[in-house]
Amino acid sequence: MSENPLAPQHLRFPTDPSALTARIWPASATRTDDGELVVGGVTASDLVAEFGTPLYVVDERDVQSRAVRVRNAFTEAFERIGTRAHVYYAGKAFLTTQVAAWMVAADLRVDVCTGGELAVALAGGVDPALLGFHGNDKSDAEIARAVAVGVGTIVLDSHEEVQRVARAAADAGVVQRVRIRINSGVHASTHEYLATAREDQKFGIPLTEAVTAAEAVRAEPSLVFVGLHSHIGSQIFDESGFREAARRLMDVHATLVATGPVPELNLGGGWGIDYTEADSAFEPEDVADALATIVAEACAERDIPVPEIAVEPGRYIVGPAGITLYRVGTIKPVTLADDDHAPATRTFVSVDGGMSDNARPALYGADYTARLARTSDAPAVLTRVVGKHCESGDIVVNDEYLPGDVHRGDLLAVAATGAYCWSLASNYNHVGRPPVVAVADGVPRILVRGESIDDLLARDTGVVPGA
Repeated sequence: MSENPLAPQHLRFPTDPSALTARIWPASATRTDDGELVVGGVTASDLVAEFGTPLYVVDERDVQSRAVRVRNAFTEAFERIGTRAHVYYAGKAFLTTQVAAWMVAADLRVDVCTGGELAVALAGGVDPALLGFHGNDKSDAEIARAVAVGVGTIVLDSHEEVQRVARAAADAGVVQRVRIRINSGVHASTHEYLATAREDQKFGIPLTEAVTAAEAVRAEPSLVFVGLHSHIGSQIFDESGFREAARRLMDVHATLVATGPVPELNLGGGWGIDYTEADSAFEPEDVADALATIVAEACAERDIPVPEIAVEPGRYIVGPAGITLYRVGTIKPVTLADDDHAPATRTFVSVDGGMSDNARPALYGADYTARLARTSDAPAVLTRVVGKHCESGDIVVNDEYLPGDVHRGDLLAVAATGAYCWSLASNYNHVGRPPVVAVADGVPRILVRGESIDDLLARDTGVVPGA
């Protein structure tokens, strides 16, 4: 067999369609002697026998080690330039009470952006002082709750939030620490929906208005100005955007230092992870060293003190540590004409989940890697893994080579689904959201239980008794 002409250029024909590329799969992912997929010391078949499919699986030890690695990388890099670094875990990527507790145990802080995420973090025992609260449209109730519980910093996303947070803090009789989110205008090299610092979008205050916003904060006795915040996007592989955003922020930071204290600078995050072999992710040590160098040089040039630094690494910590297991259903070979008008076949492999448990491919064309939970000597065929929902865009993996003997009943694993899958899950077509299971040292345990039909009907007020 050879490459299929329908395959995209980035997808290489595999020498072994069962191989697990280490940088894409969880650290503990391996295969038994007879070829079965194992994560956290538990086989895929055992996990499915106990919890069913679809099933989110998280390698607990991998998440924890990634958190520690990021913390150490930034701590060491910024200690070398005479300051401290604080790492915030992005709750929006994947947040449960137990995950929040893992982050605190790794000496990370937690970033939340809604009242619901705040409630989960607090229920997980996170000290409110270790929380940052984001959001472009925080409600009065969310602001009041954040202030009342003692959230460490609230990130102001607009001019009007200055007064709103100031009023809430004054009403509570406290002084609230705040950052100002700046739209740096840096055009990150990522999907349009993942770029968060372009001029024509909803986040932040323009760079040209940063000084005015900071002056407004300093004028409020119930607020303390902690510093600026920048976030240019997510799933980024080109470091030039991070460098340019940091430089632009440092210019404004230096201006503000001349008129009052600015103890911190939040440089955001958003560096990418490897979803496929075509990706090339940064190492956290390289990111930390690069940013430390930029900050040190910028402060030296401007003759200002080096501030404490905050970063938000996002999906790096949890994304690669998760997989999703599905049961294969309908197999449908479809013959098409390639660019030279010759016939070529793509095999559609349907699974028992889809866009309700992973919306990213439908939202912005995200690519993933898939493998059968068993090994096979069958020649690889070009496949498209699709879901069960009533949408032609219900695609789980757009292009993948799988063994040609894939059949109904097979277990299929999709890699790097730890971030932005469960958190974006829906009940489309009245499908229940899958459970999330953590695995460690051969033991699985539920992080979030799955939803049943009874759960879905429990919210419907018109259910006929006895139906």
